[in-house]
Amino acid sequence: GPGSVAAAQLAAEDAGGEVLGRKIEVLSADHFNKADVAGTTAREWFDNQGVEAIMDVAASATALAANEIAKARNKILLLSGPGATQITNEACGPYTVHWAYDTYSLAKGTATAVTKQGGDTWFFLTADYVFGKSLEENAARFVTANGGKVLGSVKHPLNTADFSSYLLQAQTSGAKVVGLANAGADTITAVKQASEFGLTKSGQKLAILLGYISDIESLGLPVAKGLLLTEPFYWDRTDESRAWSKRFFDKFKRMPTAAQAGVYSSMAHYLKAVKQAGTTDAAPVMKLMKETPVNDFFATGGVIREDGRMVHDMYLFQVKTPEESKGKYDDYKLLATIPGNEAFMPLSESKCPLVKK
Repeated sequence: GPGSVAAAQLAAEDAGGEVLGRKIEVLSADHFNKADVAGTTAREWFDNQGVEAIMDVAASATALAANEIAKARNKILLLSGPGATQITNEACGPYTVHWAYDTYSLAKGTATAVTKQGGDTWFFLTADYVFGKSLEENAARFVTANGGKVLGSVKHPLNTADFSSYLLQAQTSGAKVVGLANAGADTITAVKQASEFGLTKSGQKLAILLGYISDIESLGLPVAKGLLLTEPFYWDRTDESRAWSKRFFDKFKRMPTAAQAGVYSSMAHYLKAVKQAGTTDAAPVMKLMKETPVNDFFATGGVIREDGRMVHDMYLFQVKTPEESKGKYDDYKLLATIPGNEAFMPLSESKCPLVKK
């Protein structure tokens, strides 16, 4: 949300506030997680507001709607918050880039690690929309690939306030692991209620398949400790990530999530390409973006493939205990680095029509 806007404004400032003699202006709008609103906004921006590129879009269904408009208008779309793998598969576009993560990379990191640690039976609580279904589908694939078994799943509506009936089904299943194929407020509510429900005390483990540091801060370490999650970015991982995150904190008064860091990274890469191309036309700008490796605080040696996937390393983290943490936002310890060529779906499996087979 507003943090992504703050990250984009920071990228505009760092580019000098203008490019090719034109002022860089950041527009923002709330799509209310509704695909039709996102599509209408994208159409209005491209057709009437002079917008050259759209960033983030923050959810899968809304991103897929904006993607159809961007493809029809030959405009650039750089997605950080959404997760659905359809974005670089069936729905891929020549000027759409999926930047931060996707359901394949999130699921591969966490589901593989948890299953290998002995969590070999799973039950999923899944958000009932494109992102949740994609996340469950990918996680189930890696559970079974590593010798585990999926015992069942249940779908819940977006913004569910009461998870008790879903948690009861998870408990009754006898699965060792309850996989949360949801995000944001739903993840926070599910973890809190699972703790109140005594789910983890009874021996079942929770696996967060998409989590941000903001979610961990909302839960608090006493509730979140020990959780495993896969992320493309953590503010305290390197000197570069710490330096940029401090600047973001000074502006926004919170540490950045992976999606917010991805917005800055994607926009900075885009603005450099515009400057180098000497035009905002999508084709030459995207050509330069794909030819130039992404080397910044977010990714080292990142590459944009022909399907629009920006490939970079992903990281498996465990949430610290309150005793291990040195203070606010000191929430993660790094367990493993997953190289980009292993983290993301291989091109050989791609359903993107732009990929030459």
